Amino acid sequence: MPSPVPGRTSAELRGYVEGDNPVSGNPFSRDLFDGLTRPLDDADMAGATFERARSRLLEPATEDDLHDLFLENGWTDKLPIVLPTEERVAAMLAGTSRAPGEVVGRLRAASTRDYWEFTVEQAAANAVMAGARPEYLPVILALLGSGYSARHSSISSMSEAVVVNGPVRDEIGMNSGIGALGPYSRANATIGRAYGIGSQNLQGGSAPGISYMGSLGNPFSFTNLTFAENEERSPWEPYHVQHGFAPGDSTATIFRGVRTMITSGGIADDWREHSARRIFNATRASGGVVLLLDPLAAQNLVEHQGFARKADLIEFISDTGRMTARRWWGHGLQELFFGYRARAGEEPWASYLAADPDEQVRINVPEDVHVIVVGGRSAAAWSVLEGMANGTKLDRSLSGRTVSVDEWR
Repeated sequence: MPSPVPGRTSAELRGYVEGDNPVSGNPFSRDLFDGLTRPLDDADMAGATFERARSRLLEPATEDDLHDLFLENGWTDKLPIVLPTEERVAAMLAGTSRAPGEVVGRLRAASTRDYWEFTVEQAAANAVMAGARPEYLPVILALLGSGYSARHSSISSMSEAVVVNGPVRDEIGMNSGIGALGPYSRANATIGRAYGIGSQNLQGGSAPGISYMGSLGNPFSFTNLTFAENEERSPWEPYHVQHGFAPGDSTATIFRGVRTMITSGGIADDWREHSARRIFNATRASGGVVLLLDPLAAQNLVEHQGFARKADLIEFISDTGRMTARRWWGHGLQELFFGYRARAGEEPWASYLAADPDEQVRINVPEDVHVIVVGGRSAAAWSVLEGMANGTKLDRSLSGRTVSVDEWR
């Protein structure tokens, strides 16, 4: 049926259900129930294959032929790769104490698809392909083991963003200073690329129009906007410490659903008013808001705006950004993500549902606001990402927001 559903009127949606299937011409409801209840016959199964075994080695071939084979099979992001020979994968495995055959985790392209399980060696092969060094492997394993695929099926053209904290940043030469969100850092770029290539291969593939449905696509997906926090230049506690880890722990945080980045310069006297036009466009259903601050911008917020604590800034962003309940619920994704929770009495959404349509409600609650210091102090710049880190340290068994890198050394 036509997609997407959000934004369609009730009459249009009812028309889908009560109308005809645009493909077969039959009544839609008949095809729906027939498809769900009729046993599959030989015609349905013609050409269908369900073989999930993966050979450890390919047949020998020339380098050019192997590059073509990887491209033809959709095993790359369509940029040139480093061929994962046995020797190169063995060298990559030296970056971890984990056994090659140990299971790292499971990934899938969509909630309607089966999980694929993968090993340390398979993850290492994808790290080689991305051009990573062995010392980067623990970070890559932590990301792939999180359970969050960087090649998911959303129609929203989402990417991931990755922030690394702790001693591992300096140990492997990650960039947290000038140009940290751009090129020039092999560690930043190849760790993020390995996370993306590994996701698509280790979940069983990712193909536009089949398991990848991002309408426009997202350029962040090439390296998943991977960088390190500039902890030394931050006036506040590092992100991972804020979320329950020790300063000496090395971690990686995955922000999911990143669609856009809006960049501004300077922290002027009117910053509180000016920031509202930048920050408060990110609604909770879209995943919250991530504020990236150059150290100069963070320092100015402390010295001239009164945000001595990061918690004060987070509370300001959450409390100041408001809209009417009518407009909040009018956002297409709010009902999808929070309607059932509101009707079950879960706060704050139950109060939002009970509010007068013209009552002002928060766009983001504090848990949806994330502040990270990054950059090289060449300008008091700041950027806003629309996205969200999922979970907490306490639900690491559910592949939570911030995951340990040390576990994979």
